[in-house]
Amino acid sequence: MAGVVALSIAVFIGILWVAGRYELTLWPYPCGFKQRYGLPCPGCGMTTAAVAFAQGKILEAFYIQPAAAVIVCGVVIAAVFALFMAITGRYFVFFERFLADVKLKYVILALVIVFACGWAVTLARALAAKNQ
Repeated sequence: MAGVVALSIAVFIGILWVAGRYELTLWPYPCGFKQRYGLPCPGCGMTTAAVAFAQGKILEAFYIQPAAAVIVCGVVIAAVFALFMAITGRYFVFFERFLADVKLKYVILALVIVFACGWAVTLARALAAKNQ
């Protein structure tokens, strides 16, 4: 199972890399929130930041959309652990301890906070650009 997880993440990052390399549009429709209100939506820049991360432009990904870069970092770390578990057959006990100590609702809350902070950064950047 760990090998499937590692392979799936590798394929996903490979698709993002190819999309950035050949300038493919992964999301062909314009953002309705941005069209209506003139401000970036909470997800604006997520795909662009993920593509930049996949191309190795990690600092640029953090600049484009910090939340996306943090989430992709977590996904890459998960892939490394999954690959290690698939190759060695060892299971890390601290995963069980972490999941037992930290409830799922706290993990979701942390993701929501990261997402909100990333939106706040892109929103502040857009408002600053609008006022110039």
